[in-house]
Amino acid sequence: MQNEKKKLEFYGGEWVSFLPFIVFIGMIILTTFYFRSISDGALWVPAFMALVVAFFFAKDKRLYGETIIEGMASKEAIIPVVCWIFAGVFSRILRASGLAKGIAGLAASMGIGGTMFIVISFIASAIFATASGTGFGTIAAGMGVLYPAGIALGAHPGLLAGAIVSGGAFGDNLAPVSDTTICSATSQGVDVPGVVRSRLKYALTAGMLTIIGIVIVGTGYSGQYNSVTNIEYNPMTLFMLIPVIITIWIAIKTGDIIIATTIGSVLAAATAVLTGLIDIIQIDPSSDVIKPALIKVYGSGLDRTVDGVIYTGISSMIQVSILAILLFGSIAIMRAGKGDEKLLNALSKVAKGPIGTEVIISIMIIVLSALMGLNAPAILAVGASFAKPLSQRYNISPYRTANLLDATSCTLVYSLPWTPAIIYTIGFAKDSAHPLSALDVTPYVIYAYAMLVVMLISIFLGIGRNDNLKNKK
Repeated sequence: MQNEKKKLEFYGGEWVSFLPFIVFIGMIILTTFYFRSISDGALWVPAFMALVVAFFFAKDKRLYGETIIEGMASKEAIIPVVCWIFAGVFSRILRASGLAKGIAGLAASMGIGGTMFIVISFIASAIFATASGTGFGTIAAGMGVLYPAGIALGAHPGLLAGAIVSGGAFGDNLAPVSDTTICSATSQGVDVPGVVRSRLKYALTAGMLTIIGIVIVGTGYSGQYNSVTNIEYNPMTLFMLIPVIITIWIAIKTGDIIIATTIGSVLAAATAVLTGLIDIIQIDPSSDVIKPALIKVYGSGLDRTVDGVIYTGISSMIQVSILAILLFGSIAIMRAGKGDEKLLNALSKVAKGPIGTEVIISIMIIVLSALMGLNAPAILAVGASFAKPLSQRYNISPYRTANLLDATSCTLVYSLPWTPAIIYTIGFAKDSAHPLSALDVTPYVIYAYAMLVVMLISIFLGIGRNDNLKNKK
């Protein structure tokens, strides 16, 4: 336990604690431009090699190893992994039931085309994320139900996935129960309701720009998947909307994706079986492992095959889970080596005037969240210790500072190809009619770029800088 407070020292100084991220991102860039693609499993190698390379620069090799273990075993690392596993099973049950085809068929019968469906998907995702406060939960629901339906309607695959992620980012930024909202407000000592009201103008502006971008890109799309006017589907699949609605309601009421997806998975499985959409054996094939039909003898060997929606749902989340655990090892190394403090101290020294201060705060958040692949830890690192005193020095409203922290943390962290949000997204599309690579989605997370533009304009025009305590009730 004594090592928890001991600084991890590197040959070359504190800046070397960023080496895992430098190696990781460097190998990704090399892979991107040399092999022209990034797959979720392929990111394991850069993430692992980053930890190996930095090991040789650590002065205390034992402490280095213990730090990695502490980071990988932390609550921060395990919570998203558990959520992804439960969401993966729920999503797989919905997919197996044929709900996506039912939604696509219903939309086609109403004359809704691919691009309009993408707009609806963004709005629906944004509403769900704002109500529930979970960006990853929104991605799970959207990619499990809306994505395959949109593909059937002829929607642009990357744009549709990007719209779903954009909706998650919108809600993560605006939701009162979002961890980013709570962290940004409490770090500046202001109330959550006041912060939400004051940031509404930024979120809605970025949301409108996102819709405009979707229409422009989607209208000019003519690819493999052309719009259709008739899709045959089993009307019974629409009964699956009942467990979906109940799950969303539970997520909104509890703010807990595990509770929601656990109940949702049971309800979805029961509904699918009762309506005859899937067989009970698809839910739990474990009993069939011992049946001759699933035991094949090859020579002298015995091959036991396990399948079913529970198994495939869990296995579909393995790649993003391992990547996240490896990245948390790098985050722990950076923190233990005081690299984050070194960066923040260096940037705080160049902040001059209100505009300069807001630019520096934004850079701090964008860089740290992009490196970590997570935004709440970046807000916690920057908020109270650096952003608050810098803002007070130039009389910048604490509401304004909270908005800067939150809005900029919901930009590139949702769109860069190595971040968990993107890897999580392409994991859901892996077995769909149109699998995706990270680079297929990254350009189309329009909300991330729209919000970045909105905040930069607000910084240079001073919009919102004087939001004051009149917002507080």
